[in-house]
Amino acid sequence: MYEHKFIKVDLSSFKLEPKEDYHTIIHEHEKEGWELVQIFAPGTKGYGIASFFEIILKRKKD
Repeated sequence: MYEHKFIKVDLSSFKLEPKEDYHTIIHEHEKEGWELVQIFAPGTKGYGIASFFEIILKRKKD
């Protein structure tokens, strides 16, 4: 059985760059036993452009 964690990372409105360093987020969570499953960017703004993305992580439950 696994537990999952979803971390929302907002994108800047002009350049559409992440407001946080997602590499750091992933590396810090790996130290706690989390494994990256996917980075998901839903198209929510005009023309299907994403305004944020979600980092999806999982780890085995004890």
